[in-house]
Amino acid sequence: MDRRQAIRTLLAGGAAPVFLRGARRRPGDKPNLLFLWADQQRADTMAAYGNHRYRVPAMNKLASQSVVFERCYASQPVCSPNRSSIMTGLWPHTTGCTTNNIALRGDTPTQPELLNDSDYRTAFMGKWHLGDEIFSQHGFQKWASIDDGYWDHYSKGRDPSARSSYYHYLTKQGYAPDTDKGFSRSFCVRLPMEHTKSAYIGQQASDFILENRNAPWLLNVMFFEPHGPFFGPLNDLHTEEEAPVPENYPGIPIAGEPKFYKDRRAEGLKDDYREVAGQRIHKHDYHQRANRNYAGLCSQVDQALGQILWALEASGQAGNTIIVYTADHGEMLGAHGITGKQVMYEESVRVPFLLRVPWRQDQSLHIERPVSCTDITPTVLELMGKPVPAELQGESAAPLLEGNERKQEDVFVEWHTHYNWPDQPNGRTVISPDGWKLILHDSNENMLFNRYQDPLEMHNLHGSTEHKDVVKRLRTHLEDWQRQVDDPIKMPEPA
Repeated sequence: MDRRQAIRTLLAGGAAPVFLRGARRRPGDKPNLLFLWADQQRADTMAAYGNHRYRVPAMNKLASQSVVFERCYASQPVCSPNRSSIMTGLWPHTTGCTTNNIALRGDTPTQPELLNDSDYRTAFMGKWHLGDEIFSQHGFQKWASIDDGYWDHYSKGRDPSARSSYYHYLTKQGYAPDTDKGFSRSFCVRLPMEHTKSAYIGQQASDFILENRNAPWLLNVMFFEPHGPFFGPLNDLHTEEEAPVPENYPGIPIAGEPKFYKDRRAEGLKDDYREVAGQRIHKHDYHQRANRNYAGLCSQVDQALGQILWALEASGQAGNTIIVYTADHGEMLGAHGITGKQVMYEESVRVPFLLRVPWRQDQSLHIERPVSCTDITPTVLELMGKPVPAELQGESAAPLLEGNERKQEDVFVEWHTHYNWPDQPNGRTVISPDGWKLILHDSNENMLFNRYQDPLEMHNLHGSTEHKDVVKRLRTHLEDWQRQVDDPIKMPEPA
């Protein structure tokens, strides 16, 4: 009897298969860690963050049992840099992963290496994007990869002809690769639901949980969705009313905004019509379609999440498992007339962060104080009863669960000039608990927003005489932080 047949037998009320039998682990034993993250998922995609329209019941249920961090920010709003921060508790300028496709150094410890406990079974499943994509590394014993698009970034000595776990799965299902390097993303998003990347990862993660129910484990599950291409089997699940274009589409010109931002907006709005799948679609309809498809991809992740959480319950380990749900960055979806990420607006830098610790609370708790993705791994280590190494630059958010304060009140975001966007200036952002957000660039194109009074960030207050003291205070906080973490990028004084 294979695993899938065994699970179907269990669901049908049959005897538990061999791999599910044995003494159960109990609360109080070494806790498991189920670390779930999506690629390019905004915070406002679930009910806990105010969105009651998206059809994501598993996320909403998990949030109802979790600590919900209202304001969690990426360390840098693009894939590899923030992934490195989430995995290590360090800033991108420290990990060296300041742009995409830079490999995380072998001597930089990640979650399982920081945990440093040989009792744990460890696994990574999904999109890694930190070098040598399909090869097991950094303390993860089991590795299920889903993307063959990074072969030209493999380290010397890696086999460029090797293919991902998902590639081998699809070929067993009878699919033929559509490129000489494997299955393209455009091909994969057009597969039926049961063969999508999210479904594959959901099954792999569920199997791992059920197979390792008698030992402590650490499982990282990194979904590819809702990253583009914005297309999938649930494109029409949401109506236009359920997945509308953002309120700040197409936005208004913002004084002081970097030229790079303006160029991104101009590129997205320059043509009244776009060519999509052989059809000419008006630019507003294009953004409407993108938002509906994006919502469908969130639901696609949700379906796999539901399966994983079911496996956790079935394994008897839900009461002894810390669950984290987050993302590597957000998505503009037409806000300010921009698509993608790479900018400092809220839609790009703010991500969901759910934390379920069943032996501490079993209902939702909302924390408004801002936190950083660099704080997530230190938080998890503390909750697992492990010492937080002094060299980690993030700070545990565990004190906030008890209503206590932390040393660091502000949150910071980096941007390093990216090889894909060489015209974009280096930038640094500081976000304060009192709602202010200061964005500085080494091009001296700066912005200041009051998130409480201007949540859509439509009015740049930088340069206003009335707010000089706010800018001075936040700039001082930023410079203090830069000295503390040895940040090499300095922002010039205002012109």
